[in-house]
Amino acid sequence: MSARQLLANVATRSLQAMFPGYFGAAKHNHTADFGYPALVDFNTAYEAYTRNGLANAGVDKTVEKTWQDMPYLQEFQRDGTKGGNQKETKVEADIRQRFADLRLWQQMAEADRRGMVGRYSVLILRFADSKQLREPVDRVNGGLAGLVEVIPAWEGQIKPSAWDTDQTSEGYGQPTMYQFNEAAVGETAQPRNFDIHPDRVIVWSRDGTLNGRSALEPGYNDLLSLSKIIGAGGEGFYKNAKSGLSIEIDKDAKLESMAAAMGVQTTDVVDKIDEQVESFNRGFDKSLMTQGMKVTPIQVSLPSPEHFFAVAAQSFAASMKIPMKILVGSQTGERASTEDAEEWSRTCMGRRTNQVIPAIMTFVGRLEQVGILPARDWFLSWSDLTDASLSDKVALADKMADVNVKMKDTGEFVFTIDDMRGVADREPLSEADKYRDEGDDDEEQDAVDLPEIEDEPAPAA
Repeated sequence: MSARQLLANVATRSLQAMFPGYFGAAKHNHTADFGYPALVDFNTAYEAYTRNGLANAGVDKTVEKTWQDMPYLQEFQRDGTKGGNQKETKVEADIRQRFADLRLWQQMAEADRRGMVGRYSVLILRFADSKQLREPVDRVNGGLAGLVEVIPAWEGQIKPSAWDTDQTSEGYGQPTMYQFNEAAVGETAQPRNFDIHPDRVIVWSRDGTLNGRSALEPGYNDLLSLSKIIGAGGEGFYKNAKSGLSIEIDKDAKLESMAAAMGVQTTDVVDKIDEQVESFNRGFDKSLMTQGMKVTPIQVSLPSPEHFFAVAAQSFAASMKIPMKILVGSQTGERASTEDAEEWSRTCMGRRTNQVIPAIMTFVGRLEQVGILPARDWFLSWSDLTDASLSDKVALADKMADVNVKMKDTGEFVFTIDDMRGVADREPLSEADKYRDEGDDDEEQDAVDLPEIEDEPAPAA
């Protein structure tokens, strides 16, 4: 060991002696001191999601905002334009109808929800290829009809059962088989249990691997604190409403006389008192008769829980990247609420772009690989979550029209009609529509300018 290292060790020990807990070692063991779990596994996160209101709201609101509408799978045209700018092709129409029949987007949204609770979730693909689920997929005939079912699964329901250990293989370190056990999570009437090949599995997680992290893990300690505050508050209010009793026997009281009055032996006085107290505690309107004893209700002093609750709730909201007012549904202050909503839309749009769309395109690539979809330049046509509402767009178009009115005297217009229609999500006017009124005026003018023709007299017989 070098002299510099020895000197550093001596300095560290000296600082530890002067300031215990601040140098060298942690001052607190939070896991032991506060009752936090050392590891947040799937079962822990799943219980929080199903039993804690804020955990449930954090996951569900994120998924519902991300999937507030459904995308369309479309293809780039040969001229480089997107299919969304032209009429829907037959292939796109067939895809839309088949995906609707399978409720594909809803199943993917459910996989997204389950992937937030666990480290990952899985989409199980059932193909009409006449093979067992444990067998690899070569080619699926029948086009879109070859995709039979899409099944979302929790992390706790599907686990890798075999891995590729060949270091020369391209799939080294990847699962070569999964085990699916539907009954492992929740209750199922007819649980399914089978082996499944990775060709029939789409892993749904932040990075598309099994090494993700539950969205509830960073804020799990806050959820525990909230449960303690809520539980202690409810129990405290109940105990205050029906409090226990503290019985103090007078020093001059004669137990023999009390036993005789109760009709019991001296040794049974305490049991008899317990019966009377138990009878008293069964209802809120009962009275208690005592002799030679002082009875005092036990009151619980409860501080106001709002501040303690708010701190933990705000910390959990920060861990989920959800504005506090959106998480709990509070709407106080229009401007603050609008800013929160805009920030929330940007957050969910980023999540959709960086996590959800790559997972969907992995699924699309798998369908291309097995022949269900033709090999095309596919893309997702999906609305922008950060777009303004229709009322806001109409208001902006109205302001644009006002600017044109103010510029009227200059003979110039800042915005065209097509500009304003575009802001309000309307297609530009066609050439026929642009000059339709002018054509009508010309026809009316022509009709006015035509001379009247008098009826000629009938020829004489």
